Amino acid sequence: MSEQGQSTVRDGVVVETKALTRKFGNFAAVDDVSLRVKQGEIFGLIGPNGAGKSTLIKMLTTLLPSTSGSATIAGFDVILQPAEVRRHIGYVPQLLSADGSLTGFENLLLSARLYGIPRRERRERIERALARMGLAEVAHHLAGQYSGGMLRRLEIAQSLLHRPAVLFLDEPTVGLDPAARETVWQRVLELRDRFRRTMIVTSHHLEEINEFCDRIAMIDRGRIAATGTPVELKSRVGPDATLDDVFMRLTTATSETEAEGSYGAVRRNRQAERRHG
Repeated sequence: MSEQGQSTVRDGVVVETKALTRKFGNFAAVDDVSLRVKQGEIFGLIGPNGAGKSTLIKMLTTLLPSTSGSATIAGFDVILQPAEVRRHIGYVPQLLSADGSLTGFENLLLSARLYGIPRRERRERIERALARMGLAEVAHHLAGQYSGGMLRRLEIAQSLLHRPAVLFLDEPTVGLDPAARETVWQRVLELRDRFRRTMIVTSHHLEEINEFCDRIAMIDRGRIAATGTPVELKSRVGPDATLDDVFMRLTTATSETEAEGSYGAVRRNRQAERRHG
């Protein structure tokens, strides 16, 4: 858990929403969503483009107010206690957040200052975070020289410096090739297994969701179409069903993939994903 403030986790539930709704005029981008995510879970959010995944993430990370309903993170109310919520979460957005003109170490130092981490603790935390993400050897290289996979691991390292209870990963492997995606997921699994971090992940790569997520919520047109483990969801369709089959049966679109590129290409890919997501 975060070292800042006292969190409250009841029955092992770290994230809970009740009838959470966000409307834009008469359009409900998120419609009556109720979820419970337990400590140490990797919880996947999947659905077609425009289904409401990013809107839901924005509400849970205090970036967008809800129209109605409620949500708590580590026992703190998202609407009434947004500052406490922000102290207990880490957020890795789709859009590129690392500064290519700074080194990896300098990017984390900037984050440490923003998070209010005491000066005497910064270097040790930064070095541990970089080592944990496999970036120690390139700590003093410009982030603009990193590959897409290295950039994503740097961004995850940034989000973990203040030791959050919940980490939100919005399309964590967008724009990465299969090898880089595998490396990112290995680091995510290590965080869950070693520190019992709770992860909420959105992704269009259904094979990753199937392999790495403990439970999944499938969202379509702002509503929850189904929730369960990958095995439970696939059993609803048939004995030999894949998660792609479940997706096609319960939602209205298919997933897309992208190729990894340089710093500039990663930024363009994520911007395009953001526009159409």
